[in-house]
Amino acid sequence: MPREARIYVAGHRGLVGSAIVRKLEAEGYENLVVRTSAELDLRDQQAVADFFRQEKPEYVFLAAAKVGGIVANNTYPAEFIHDNLMIQTNVIHQSWLNGVKRLLFLGSTCIYPKMAPQPIKEEYLLTGPLEPTNEPMP
Repeated sequence: MPREARIYVAGHRGLVGSAIVRKLEAEGYENLVVRTSAELDLRDQQAVADFFRQEKPEYVFLAAAKVGGIVANNTYPAEFIHDNLMIQTNVIHQSWLNGVKRLLFLGSTCIYPKMAPQPIKEEYLLTGPLEPTNEPMP
């Protein structure tokens, strides 16, 4: 990516997103675009469309998600999948509609089997039972 490129980091305050921002800044990227969830609700299709039209990011790092841990996952499974699908769909679709040059969509290790060998490799995906709190709803 050119150093002057407009780079949007969705989820810049989270564990992974904040690390991406620190790395980009350390590498000399200064044209970073970030928004808190209070400033931009990524579940809101129109708000995301307006943001992309106004900000015109060239590159997108999608590290945003609704997260909550084991108890929250068990208590609100439908809400978590709904919100995360809305976030992902809106950002990916607007990236495509607005000609983003490259999008990096980050997943979670939760999508890998509970006992996956470490370090986790892509080919381990769906090769065994998931952590029970990440199983599909009954």
